[in-house]
Amino acid sequence: MENARISLLIIDPQNDFCDIPERERPLLESGMRLSPALPVSGADGDMKRLAAFIERAGDRLCDIHVTLDSHNPVDIAHPSWWRDAAGAASAPFTVISAAAVRAGLWRASDPARQARSLAYVKALERNARYALVVWPEHCLIGHWGHNLHAAVAAALDAWAHKRLETVDFVLKGLNPNTEHYSAVRAEVPDPSDPGTLTNDRLIGKLAAADTILIAGEALSHCVANTVRDIADSLGAQNVAKMVLLTDCTSPVSGFEHLGEDFVREMTARGMRIASSTDQM
Repeated sequence: MENARISLLIIDPQNDFCDIPERERPLLESGMRLSPALPVSGADGDMKRLAAFIERAGDRLCDIHVTLDSHNPVDIAHPSWWRDAAGAASAPFTVISAAAVRAGLWRASDPARQARSLAYVKALERNARYALVVWPEHCLIGHWGHNLHAAVAAALDAWAHKRLETVDFVLKGLNPNTEHYSAVRAEVPDPSDPGTLTNDRLIGKLAAADTILIAGEALSHCVANTVRDIADSLGAQNVAKMVLLTDCTSPVSGFEHLGEDFVREMTARGMRIASSTDQM
């Protein structure tokens, strides 16, 4: 396997998902420091271990793909989209069901979006992957939270300069009408928006690899859905080429069971697990 083609897929290694120590966050003129919007416990350590891995093993990595959760403030999974029966905005971490929307407990803030919003939560329930959870505004394009974790950014820059290669950045979440946990396709694809359909370009690049190393945040959501969709696209015969770096990913607090279910499911399908220190 000396000449094996090894790809690294990093899922959403962004500031808003990392529990970055306060002393390492940017200081504002007010004296306050920026804070991540949706920090995953353990993610800062994950990203620092991942950066060390890239620095150590970069010569063996043929290509690196990095997905970036990329949102506008007004988004179907953000608080401003929804109002309760009294007209108050939804609080972060509210779960909105189709039954609650039909009953008038929740409605779209913009009446023009009501029918589509109801159709969306109904489609989510048919898909049986996730209910709609209202998240804090996060990974807003152009904001610090959208940026790469500093250690990962530095490691990627060093890799690119040394190999004279470009990192393949994959943006997801730009369509405000659908969630996009997976980097492969949106939770409910919008036929009028190719960006929500299956990302055949990314799948094609990964298909060319002999080994696909996987890291990023969060294990319970974006990592899980991305890996499942890649496995479905590549076919059962190729699942064994996927290796999850278990010390470079963590689940959202309160959703640990989803991460555990994902690892159990995918290892049964043939995915391998390893730590970053085991590889190369």
